[in-house]
Amino acid sequence: MNKSSFNQQAFEIALEAVREQLPLNSPAMGQFPPIPLQVFDTLPSTNQTLWELLNQGATVPTMVIAGQQTAGRGQWGRQWQSPKGGLYLSLALAPKLQALDSAQLSMCSAWGIATALRAYAMPVSLKWPNDLLLKGRKLGGILTETRVKQGQITKAVVGVGINWSNEVPESGINLRSFWQPESYATVTSIEMLAAIVLQGLLSGYQLWSEEGMNSLLPRYLALFNYQGSQVMVEGNPGIITGVTPRGELRVHLHDTPTPKEILLKPGTISLGYRSC
Repeated sequence: MNKSSFNQQAFEIALEAVREQLPLNSPAMGQFPPIPLQVFDTLPSTNQTLWELLNQGATVPTMVIAGQQTAGRGQWGRQWQSPKGGLYLSLALAPKLQALDSAQLSMCSAWGIATALRAYAMPVSLKWPNDLLLKGRKLGGILTETRVKQGQITKAVVGVGINWSNEVPESGINLRSFWQPESYATVTSIEMLAAIVLQGLLSGYQLWSEEGMNSLLPRYLALFNYQGSQVMVEGNPGIITGVTPRGELRVHLHDTPTPKEILLKPGTISLGYRSC
C-alpha cells in the first residue's frame, strides 16, 4: 500500500470551502468530530482496508481514500472497475439501525451525495439501488457493508466510487468529459470532489438519523430517475411506482390475471440506463 498523490492539504482547504457552501443544519452534526483520513495510491479495496483499520482499533468515524483499487467490490460480489483517475472513498459510521433496514444507509448516502453534487451544477439523479447518474449514464456507485450483532448494526462502512478523469465504459461518464470546455467546471480538483462527496454523505446521514425515512424517502424519490418506467418481471410487464423505506423496488404488475403491486429486493432485476 503506497502513499497517494492525493493532496490531503488541498482536501482540507476544499472541505472548509464546501462546508461554507453546504453547511450541516444540525448543531449535533455541526460538532461531528474530526474524521481521521488515510490516503493511498493503490489499494485492493478501500472498504476492505477500512475494515482492517477498524479491526486494529481505528475509531469511528474514519475515512480511507485511494487513487486506484485493484479488487474493488460492487453490489452482490461484483467487481468494481477502479482505474486511476477516479475517486474511491470509504467512511466508517456507527448507526443505530436494525439489520433489516440496512438499505437505508445506502439510500441516505446516495441522496446526500447527489444533492451535494447538484449544488455544484451537476444534475445528478439516482438509479435503484445504489448508482449515481449524470445525463443518464453511471457517474458512480455506493457499496455499504455492515457488521451485525443480535440483529443490530454495530458498525458500517459506506464505500463511494466517483468517475473523475478515469476511463469509463459506454454506459458511464466521468466529470472531466461532462465539463467541456473545462472552463465551465464548478469542481476543479479531485480533492474538491472528495470534499463535496464527504459533506454530502454526512448531510444525508444527518437527515436520516435525525428525521428518519419519512423525511428522507420523498427527497430520495424526487431524484429517482425511474419512476413510471416500464420493466419486465419474470415475463410480466410492470410499472415502477417507487421504492419502499427498506429499499425494495415497488412495481405494479398490470398484465396479470389480477393486477397487483410487488416489492423487489435489490439484486432481483437490473434497471439498465436511460436518458434524463
